[in-house]
Amino acid sequence: MKWVTCAAIVGLMSVGHSANADDKLTVYSYRQAFLVEPILTRFTEETGIGVNLVFAKDGIAERLAREGRLSPADLVLTSDFSRLVELVDKDLTSPVKNTQLESNIPAQYRDPDGQWYALTMRVRNLYTAKDRLGPQQITYEELADPKYKGKICTRSGKHPYNIALVASMIAHHGEAEAKTWLTGVKSNLARKPQGNDRAQVKAVKEGLCDIAIGNSYYYGNMMQDPEQKSWAEAVTINFPNQADRGAHVNVSGMVLTRHAPNKANAIKLMEFLSADVAQKAYADVNMEYPVKADVAPSTLVASWGEFKSDQLPIFKLAEYHQAAVKLLDEVQFDL
Repeated sequence: MKWVTCAAIVGLMSVGHSANADDKLTVYSYRQAFLVEPILTRFTEETGIGVNLVFAKDGIAERLAREGRLSPADLVLTSDFSRLVELVDKDLTSPVKNTQLESNIPAQYRDPDGQWYALTMRVRNLYTAKDRLGPQQITYEELADPKYKGKICTRSGKHPYNIALVASMIAHHGEAEAKTWLTGVKSNLARKPQGNDRAQVKAVKEGLCDIAIGNSYYYGNMMQDPEQKSWAEAVTINFPNQADRGAHVNVSGMVLTRHAPNKANAIKLMEFLSADVAQKAYADVNMEYPVKADVAPSTLVASWGEFKSDQLPIFKLAEYHQAAVKLLDEVQFDL
């Protein structure tokens, strides 16, 4: 496991603040340093509280468990909801009941007991071939329609993004109907699940399929990548289920660790990340949507159009996580 420590976020002398070394925070992050550092630097400039950022692609929960009471970590930043669930399930978090956090972050985007708070939101979109399908008023349910046989591409069903989507289908329709739906989607796949979300859009451009399942921020990422821009230009980004419950969303988030050595300052950072300036900056750099209701997305993200999101509380997805994995196994989705 490769861990990257970014100790440069401590520029206190230049901003006229003073803080004891003991006040310095340690943040473990699943989000890459370049996405997080500018916001943490601003926090340091405004508060005088230094931040030591430690990035890892995976293994943070295992590290926290191994470190136990000796862990230096105060906060964990996650890139998706499944990581939040993992940290809570392994008893690695501390609840935070805080009026500012509860005011800034809508109830559907935080744990009822304060174990985690969302920071940004992304949609599980359906990308359709411009030259073959164009814009579609499509639903997730329609992915199982035989008219799309051989036309759908997706990454592994066992990826957290797809597990969350299946969990949402169980929440809305029950296990039996969700299993029937999942079987139908599998029968409509153009190929075995493989690759990442961008690879599905590339497959649409190459004519391998007409519909790709993928997160919204990848559209922005591809548009800004010279090699991948043509992939994005070959598809239309569609927000499913706009005539009924709204599009399924997932979140990135934050938790206070169970053995945080500097809880007071960690909560200050949580408050900062939930407020307007950080919400705007964090969502913009990640090409996601702020969870704070009165903060607008970036111009690029806003250009994709307004949409209605599923109002199912995100924490409900955790209740159906294991059932979703079970259904994916039962229908042998990836095989």
